[in-house]
Amino acid sequence: MTQYIVRRVLYMVLSLGVLSMVAFMIIQLPPGDYVTTFVHMMQQRGIAVDEAMMRALYERYAFDRPVHEQYLKWIGNIVLRGDMGESMAFNDSVADLIAERLTLSVVLSLGTLIITYIIAVPIGIYSATHPYSVGDYAGTVFGFIGLATPNFLLALILMFVTLRLFGWSPGGLFSPEFLAAPWSLARVWDLMKHLPVPLIVIGTAGTAGLIRILRSSLSDELSRQYVITARAKGVAERRILFKYPVRIAINPIISAIGYLLPGIVSGEALVSIVLSLPTIGPMLLDGLRQQDMYLASSVILMLGMLTMVGTLISDMLLVVVDPRIRFEQKN
Repeated sequence: MTQYIVRRVLYMVLSLGVLSMVAFMIIQLPPGDYVTTFVHMMQQRGIAVDEAMMRALYERYAFDRPVHEQYLKWIGNIVLRGDMGESMAFNDSVADLIAERLTLSVVLSLGTLIITYIIAVPIGIYSATHPYSVGDYAGTVFGFIGLATPNFLLALILMFVTLRLFGWSPGGLFSPEFLAAPWSLARVWDLMKHLPVPLIVIGTAGTAGLIRILRSSLSDELSRQYVITARAKGVAERRILFKYPVRIAINPIISAIGYLLPGIVSGEALVSIVLSLPTIGPMLLDGLRQQDMYLASSVILMLGMLTMVGTLISDMLLVVVDPRIRFEQKN
């Protein structure tokens, strides 16, 4: 196990190196750069930008150097000093910008992940053990609606319903008076009031998908010969269910952590924009639109790292859940 983890970590480092290089290069592919975008914005506002100012901006952000030198400087600062560079669009440290939004993103993502599994696992087990019952049909309908309804549309509907029924807008994660306020019990309570809508919106599709996966896997497992034999021997149904079939059928759901974690942390940019959520997703979108290469590359690198860490965690959990899985061959 130890050798496997060390080997995976080494692969992760290599993969992150390749990912950082590809992301940095792709962001540079569109014509122009941040300086040209900035100059165009200033001209639209009627502000003239002279050559001296443009030259100073090019030197400040190292646009006067080849792309590979820009990349080596950026990745070198990350590895040696943990410095992700300065965001051009926000005029602030990239590390500070990510840290500012990461806390709320983590709270939102963990809450969504927990609620998704708490709802999906029992419904999936019930649907598999009670096929073609009223509860199974209800779960199936919920699954189809959850997968078919666009998240941004669901967000708009919930915003309208919440405003009409309770008289307050669920947009954002804080009320205006608590946006810049220090942390207190009142601010935490205000955050709790704003969390249900984004949790429901972001978690709906994932919950519906996991229900369908678990129902299919468990239904297939319950038809295996060992389950039929155990029933013939008089083993209690509950013991049969949770001894092996559920532990095996839940494998695909545990494997899903690898892609669910970064997807939720990114906040699903479109939903975050509709709900005005201060998460990583809208910031990444702004960075890409304005060709803010340090900000966009750093966020993509962080999401790639979350994907690899989530995959490693899911692999570790699979060993615990399913004893048939072994990473190393014993002599």
